[in-house]
Amino acid sequence: MSAPVVITGLGWIGAHGAGVEELSAALASGEPCLREVDRSAGRHRPQGARFAGLVPSERLAALVPPMLARRMSYPSRLAVAATRLALADAGLAEKEPGFATTGIVMATAYGPVRITEQLLEAILRQGPEQASPSLFTESVANAPAAQMALFCRALGPNLTLTQRKAGVLLALAEGARLITRGAANRVLVGAVDELTPLLHALLDRFRFLARPGAPGGEVARPFDRRRSGAIAGEGAAVAVLESEAVAAARGARARARLLGAWGGCDPSAPPLGWGRDPERLAATARRGLIRHGATPTAIDRVVASAAGTPAGDRLEAGMLRALFPERLPPVLAPKGTLGEFGGGLLAAAILAAGGEASWPTAGFAEPDPALALVPHDGTPLPAPRLVFATALAVAGGAAWALLSPP
Repeated sequence: MSAPVVITGLGWIGAHGAGVEELSAALASGEPCLREVDRSAGRHRPQGARFAGLVPSERLAALVPPMLARRMSYPSRLAVAATRLALADAGLAEKEPGFATTGIVMATAYGPVRITEQLLEAILRQGPEQASPSLFTESVANAPAAQMALFCRALGPNLTLTQRKAGVLLALAEGARLITRGAANRVLVGAVDELTPLLHALLDRFRFLARPGAPGGEVARPFDRRRSGAIAGEGAAVAVLESEAVAAARGARARARLLGAWGGCDPSAPPLGWGRDPERLAATARRGLIRHGATPTAIDRVVASAAGTPAGDRLEAGMLRALFPERLPPVLAPKGTLGEFGGGLLAAAILAAGGEASWPTAGFAEPDPALALVPHDGTPLPAPRLVFATALAVAGGAAWALLSPP
């Protein structure tokens, strides 16, 4: 990375609440916050998944009141809520003149699902001529990023990436590139996703979610021998990226330094499945570390995207073993606590780089001999020097990031 990039603000909203303090408390507890999904429409399997990490409605309403939210889809409201928290954390006013050179790069796995359902239902029932144009404008994947820009008057580049689990770290890479190329002085980077009953039912039918009848019940168990699937989550996280010079000029304190972020691909992966080539992924990750001035032996903390899916955790464990053949650093798996959505990984990686890196791994109790990986148990750790974040996705997408304390 040719010009130093720092992270000066972090906003988060999820199942456990909103804000950095509640995020830190959630990670430290190692306890997921689960709510029962509405199954009344009859789309779920009778013995299928029942729980998810859903955002408390009162927390969202406090950050995005009705007058502000009236033309926003649900994920747009989540993204704006996280934006408000991130700007406050960075010490920035919500509509200051400096936003003329502020860009936005967001990631989403599914986009505005609820609005899309409403739009398609209107088209099917009444015909395309009767469908509401306002529904369409909020149904596209980049609607949350657009609403963020309208909210804070950010006039710089505005991009949205849809690369499933890998999208959030790819967004981080693109945000840093915009700064180092001089296309923006500041970039809001993040991820947002919502969960509807229909999406929950579909994920369950694809066998992506933890099963109620599995040993130990419907719980996400990253890297555990008994893992049966993820716990779907929803929420948003937004990080404020700035060039070090811009941050210093306004006297901002940094939460972390972004040393680099990059992507890769495993072509062995089918369109709806996990890849089978962890060595190839490890080689791409290693080249990225070297390109950004580090080696695997220098890493002293890993933040993994493992969420408790049998094949996904197996692929990530294989990649980490191949990348760290001699000594595997402590591995943190925050999605066991926060649920499966990209914002949780981003927020946890930033907090880890800032020194909060001793969280237990929710759901883990029995090591899987086939993985040869035991995630961190929550015992105190010294402050890290280099934090390595990894995100692997179905269909072969992959991304990594290298962070350090400020």
